[in-house]
Amino acid sequence: MGKLTAQAIVEQALEIGDTEGLDAVTIRRLATDLGVTPMALYWHFKNKEQLLVGMADHLISDFAPEPADDRSWQCRLRDLAEGLIRVLRRYPCAKNVLAQVDQAAVPSFLVVWDLALGLAREAGFSIEESCLISKYLLQSAIAIADAPVHFASGRTPEEVAELVRVKRLGLESLPADRYPNLVEMAGPMVEGMSPGFYDAFGVDLVLTGIETLAAARRP
Repeated sequence: MGKLTAQAIVEQALEIGDTEGLDAVTIRRLATDLGVTPMALYWHFKNKEQLLVGMADHLISDFAPEPADDRSWQCRLRDLAEGLIRVLRRYPCAKNVLAQVDQAAVPSFLVVWDLALGLAREAGFSIEESCLISKYLLQSAIAIADAPVHFASGRTPEEVAELVRVKRLGLESLPADRYPNLVEMAGPMVEGMSPGFYDAFGVDLVLTGIETLAAARRP
């Protein structure tokens, strides 16, 4: 193969993470898959912690926030959330990667975070409130992107189907007199719903809360 690049390493690491789980991502495994010695990888990433940061940076790097324009902060904040969800949805292991790194060490995440903070300030929130708005918005986007795909990481379609079946049966088997709603809604709770509806409702839920709070602060 040609010259080994950091991008090639993190792309292979993400592929392993998506199909087998993050525990399978090791320097030795990557070296074997890429046909190089472990030392060749250490030139780019000295340890797994640095590798995970590189993976996190790569999985967000395809998200390019729209430049500032004359649209309202509400529209731009919605675009940010929806765009981040679309990008993260490509990687079943995305949430686990982001959970294992210091997100402040991920350059591409800092771009998104900074924009979210700026839009919260533009909406009229205080500095403290803006910190919380950005945190809740970004973590909600990560969770929304993860929900339809997290079962897939490290499992075959057949294994996923069996997990879903067992989980649904478990809820449906609960005492209906004590948990009537869980029993009734076990299907959609476990099997999910259309991605379009799932994403739109989740973003609406978060953004409506932010917009309502912002309106309450106007004189």
